[in-house]
Amino acid sequence: MFTINAHTKIATILRQNPAALDAIVSISPKFEKLRNPLLRKLMAGRTSIAMASKIGGCKSEDFFSKLAPLGFVRDYSPETEQTIPLTTEKPSFLEKLNGDQLVEFDVRSLIAEGKDPLDLILKKLKECQPGQVLKIVNSFEPTPLVLLLQKQGYQSWVEQVDEELVNTFFYKTTGEKSTLTSIGGNHAIGFEEIMQQYEGRLKTIDVRTLEMPLPMMTILDELDELEKDRALFVYHKRIPVFLLPELKERKMDFRIKEMGINEFHILIFRS
Repeated sequence: MFTINAHTKIATILRQNPAALDAIVSISPKFEKLRNPLLRKLMAGRTSIAMASKIGGCKSEDFFSKLAPLGFVRDYSPETEQTIPLTTEKPSFLEKLNGDQLVEFDVRSLIAEGKDPLDLILKKLKECQPGQVLKIVNSFEPTPLVLLLQKQGYQSWVEQVDEELVNTFFYKTTGEKSTLTSIGGNHAIGFEEIMQQYEGRLKTIDVRTLEMPLPMMTILDELDELEKDRALFVYHKRIPVFLLPELKERKMDFRIKEMGINEFHILIFRS
């Protein structure tokens, strides 16, 4: 038996029982994309049952009932449901954008090649001037990305053109400042002391040679298996900006120490 709730990642379910793929695909035709190993690699590690339910136009209960015969048991503990932002009406100002205000980025070819567009999306957002809107063109609704950017202060609107074309608009209202490059505070403080606290209880991984999106996926997978009294030490070549909100969501803390060009030591532990 394996306990799941609305926060459980699809990758965690598939790792516990690969046969769950057929069960999940049977819930909605939109989940057929998970049969593609590249798309599964990109999405499953970031997508929870709640997120997938929104993408598939179904309910979390559909997952629980389909997965129950495979030994998955629903966790009925309070606060296991995840709120997914939903905006159905197109914001009026999007109708009035001129050509200079709309920055379009089509990520379909990148995903088809098995590449993760997150870094490039982040770069595009940083380059956006006040009043500009980033339009992401994709073949599916990027719910995990919407949630990640929401935590960074971005609002969004999703336009489902057809089954294979989805436009997602990201923007900030007037006066809001981008926080994408800020991780808040000096996260090197206490690094050595905390390392000593977890001496003999550290799990070490090196993601420096991995191609995107494997670094973030590998870290999240390790955290799923990490024992409560242990910490995770990561060799990384950059500050994983999109990982940090996920750590906060999981009630985990971290320290980051810059060792040199393209080398960071990251210590992740429970708050």
